[in-house]
Amino acid sequence: MKVMDWARALSRDPRHYQIAILSSLILIGLFAYSFRLPWWHVVGCVGATLGTQALADRFIGHRPFDPRSPLISALSLTLLLRTGSVSLSILAGVLAVGSKYVLRWDGKHIFNPANFGLVIVSLLFASAWISPGQWGSAPIFAILLLGLGGIVTGKAKRWDVSLALLFSYAALLFGRAVWLGDPLAIPLHQLQSGALLIFAFFMISDPKTTPNTRLGRVLFAALVATVGFSIQFGLYNSAGIILALILCAPLVPVIDHFSRGQRYAWPRFSSPFSAPHSEGDTHVLTPAE
Repeated sequence: MKVMDWARALSRDPRHYQIAILSSLILIGLFAYSFRLPWWHVVGCVGATLGTQALADRFIGHRPFDPRSPLISALSLTLLLRTGSVSLSILAGVLAVGSKYVLRWDGKHIFNPANFGLVIVSLLFASAWISPGQWGSAPIFAILLLGLGGIVTGKAKRWDVSLALLFSYAALLFGRAVWLGDPLAIPLHQLQSGALLIFAFFMISDPKTTPNTRLGRVLFAALVATVGFSIQFGLYNSAGIILALILCAPLVPVIDHFSRGQRYAWPRFSSPFSAPHSEGDTHVLTPAE
């Protein structure tokens, strides 16, 4: 009976679904999209994120090591960061996890870890770049991502921020097409971007770095979409939506101040060989979270 309770508790944590889906996307990229992704870069990035998390958990957070969140960060970096240097893959992983402990406000880390590591490394080093175009815009792949992303955001109760981002971005794209007299097939094609959908469902939807209220999340998503649109079409940077998140993230504490809500906590579960926790138990928030 304890094993069944443990399995049910595992299924409540959206991180398990996200790890499985991100791992599957990497395999799809390797075999269907012919990504040039050296295995030692993957090992370096994953090792750096897990190692940094283990050290920080022990010496700063003073809690048992939990590999799930840093593994998600490493997989996200693997999907979007491209570099010829394994050292930069390692640095991205260290920066991603380190940002959770250093850049905080009111007990909550400000930046999405993977987004922080990805953007900082790509801005500081010419040999590292964000590669949003590698996923293309195939309709079948877009439908697959919508389905998989819906599972993760539904489990994390953050579907609102993902949908708000996509609807806001779609409104801007269609508005631009109408203004320029372009056929509507162009914005429809742009909305099928694999990188946009990965960002919407697996990065901006991070429940630990989004506003605590639904209204706040919708406003935040609309802001990110507007800034990302401006960067992409005003500054001609195809990674505009990814850059927008790191620019807008410092506004989350401001939104939380004016729109107060309950802070998200990951579902808690114990070993099947120990007494199970009640259904409503959640983690006590620590500096590491």
